[in-house]
Amino acid sequence: MDMTTEKSGLRERKKDETRRTLSEIALNLAIERGVGQVRVEDIAAAANVSLRTFNNYFPSKEAAIIGNAYQRSETIAVALADRPPGEALKDSFRAAVLTGFSETADRQWLARTILLRDDPALIGAQRKAEIEIERNLAKVIAERAKKDLTQDIYPTLMAAMLIAAVRAAVFFWASSSPGGPTLHEILDEAISGLGHEH
Repeated sequence: MDMTTEKSGLRERKKDETRRTLSEIALNLAIERGVGQVRVEDIAAAANVSLRTFNNYFPSKEAAIIGNAYQRSETIAVALADRPPGEALKDSFRAAVLTGFSETADRQWLARTILLRDDPALIGAQRKAEIEIERNLAKVIAERAKKDLTQDIYPTLMAAMLIAAVRAAVFFWASSSPGGPTLHEILDEAISGLGHEH
């Protein structure tokens, strides 16, 4: 049983690695050429995988370009669920978000945020991902706050506000002057107004 679990864990890690690699390649190609000049075939070829393999991980090039951002959000949701039960929600938000941004590559993030601001297709893909992320976060928040998702708007509202705060912080950081506050400092400031218990 241990060996089966180990194999399963290894398989999942390899899948995560492939997904991350495809997303990084897609993003780098979009930065180099522009989103409109990148095809799914180009991403698959650069990653040395088949089109079928690419399609197993992402439904479109836009989804691949923002893929690692989506994975980061999943990390935040998991980290939030793992925070101590009695901790203030604002503190849990801060710790979970900083966990999600623990390995930020500054140049890549800067280029990505500029792409997101400028390309309507990417904005649409990002928003679609955010809706799913908000739903997942709302479930976690509802459990922590002991609220019923169908009866109380609080978890859904807080999830949407958290995503908005993170997006605002990243965009602000991307357009700020070099030598200014770090992304972590701006994220911390953006989150500081969230999480007031009801």
